[in-house]
Amino acid sequence: MTSTPPVCNYEGSDYQTSFWDQGGREYEDRAEAIALKRMLPKSGKLMLELGAGAGRNTPRYAGFERIVVLDYSTTQLAQAQQRLGRSAKYIYVAADIYRLPFRASQFDAATMIRTLHHMADAPKALSQIRDALQPGATFILEFANKLNLKSILRYWLGKQVWSPFTLEPVEFVKLNFDFHPKAVRNWLGDLGFSINKTLAVSHFRLGILKRLLPAGLLAALDGFFQPTGALWQLTPSVFVKACLPKNGTETSTIPSGVIDLFKCPDCGCEQLEEKKDHLHCPNCQAKWAVRDGIHDFREKV
Repeated sequence: MTSTPPVCNYEGSDYQTSFWDQGGREYEDRAEAIALKRMLPKSGKLMLELGAGAGRNTPRYAGFERIVVLDYSTTQLAQAQQRLGRSAKYIYVAADIYRLPFRASQFDAATMIRTLHHMADAPKALSQIRDALQPGATFILEFANKLNLKSILRYWLGKQVWSPFTLEPVEFVKLNFDFHPKAVRNWLGDLGFSINKTLAVSHFRLGILKRLLPAGLLAALDGFFQPTGALWQLTPSVFVKACLPKNGTETSTIPSGVIDLFKCPDCGCEQLEEKKDHLHCPNCQAKWAVRDGIHDFREKV
């Protein structure tokens, strides 16, 4: 097993309740729903949702036949199960994005919303995602934008040391990073993605505006301005729709069994054996737990 960057772990967190349900984030949630609707394919076979948390966005991917709901935290995934249920449509996976446990070219779409900002090595994480996608696949990525208007003004006024104009990420809190839009475009381009659409999101993320105006109105206004992301990105959140080139061999099929999705994240073996409460790797003898409907690839058992 190779070493990987540190992981931001929400195990045991009440993030869904404290941040989303009771944290005054209805406007942001609605604005993100508008952005996703603009970018999502209408239908598909197999979706990979990275950093799914408690499944806040998962119902928005209803056009896909099956969805892999992935997060590092099993407690977040348990909350997602309570929200979504345990139907065959959903496959719950606890895994490190730097060590994804999937065979190559499995998914025809993936999303990564409010997750890249926890990646200390964003290019490494994006490379893992690219390997899991089929030719012609769509990848919707949201990232925290260091080139936002607030950061620019603070920098010009001398209230902020780091420059919003440089390409390197800035870690403003431990394992919380802002990224320059050009850097993200460069990383995706190096991996063979072409960016088909860019949206600027959360124009009105100001406490006073959220107190004075209804969330629905703010979200509608945000939706009106989101397409300006094709020209400039000055908002705290940016969405990009990136696509891989087609090669004429796209299958758009779902593996016959859930186990056929997986490989051993330690050695890459694709012939995992399904046991009563774990998956066994015959190559390196690793055992990966399956508990309460969650496939856990974080640490061997």
